[in-house]
Amino acid sequence: MKHPKVIYYKDELNDEFAGDSIKPRPIDENYWYGNSSFFFMTMRLFWYRIFAFPIAWLFLKLKYHHKIINRKAIRAYKGKPVFVYANHTNNIADALIPSMVSFPHSTYVVVNANNVSMPVLGKITPYLGALPLPDNLAATRNFMDTLKLRVSEKASIMIYPEAHIWPFYTGIRPFSDMSFRYPLTYDCAVFCFTNTYQKRAFSKTPKIVTYVDGPFFADEKLDRKQRQADIRNQVYNKMCERSKLNNVELIQYIKAEDSEVQKEREDK
Repeated sequence: MKHPKVIYYKDELNDEFAGDSIKPRPIDENYWYGNSSFFFMTMRLFWYRIFAFPIAWLFLKLKYHHKIINRKAIRAYKGKPVFVYANHTNNIADALIPSMVSFPHSTYVVVNANNVSMPVLGKITPYLGALPLPDNLAATRNFMDTLKLRVSEKASIMIYPEAHIWPFYTGIRPFSDMSFRYPLTYDCAVFCFTNTYQKRAFSKTPKIVTYVDGPFFADEKLDRKQRQADIRNQVYNKMCERSKLNNVELIQYIKAEDSEVQKEREDK
C-alpha cells in the first residue's frame, strides 16, 4: 500500500503535528474554568447537550462511520466519577468522541491552551467541558479545585496522556504516569478507549472504531508512586493491544534518525 504522506519525527514525547497555527493564550489565575452556578449549568446544557452533542454525533457518523465497542463498561459506572484515557490521533474527532464514549456521564476534557484560545469558540469552551492545563501556581489551584468539583458531580474526566496530536497514527506513543495521579487522588475507576482506523469498502476515509476497556485499579499493596505507574502500565498495555486492530495507515511516521541511517545505507 502506498502512503499518501510521510512524517518524520524526532521526539515521540514532544513532537506535535496538529497543523494548527493557533497562538495559545496564557492559562493564569485570570482564566475561568467554570463553576456549578445556575448560569453555568444552563449555558452548559445548551452548548454541550443541545447544541454540540447532536452535531458531534452526526459528524462522526457521516465522516467516519464511527462505532464504539464495549461502551457499556463505562455506563455501568453511571452515577460515579470516572477518569478516561485515550490515544490522540485526530484534530476534530478527539474533541467529540469522549462525550460519545462516556454518555450519559457529563464529560470534561483536559486540554492544552490552544484548544481554548480561538477568538470565538474559546469563549464557549468552558461550557463545552474544556479544562486547559494551567501555566502557573495560582492557575493550578483553580484547575485542581475545578477537577475536584467535577469529580463531586460524578462526571467523566477525559485525558489524552500522549498530549500531542499525531493525525491517523496507528501505534501508541509512550506517555508518563503524571496524569494518573488524579484518579488515585479522588479514588476513581479508570477506563481507556483506543481509536482505531479501519478500512471502508467504498471510501478512502477510514472508519473509526473505538474500543473501550476497564475499569482499571492499581494494586493496593503498592506505595503511591508505584500505584501510579501500575495503573499507567495497565492502560498503556491495553491500548497497545487494541492498536493492533488498525488496518489502515494513511500517514507513515518515521523517526528522523532511522531515515538518515537508511539513506546512508542506500548511498553506500
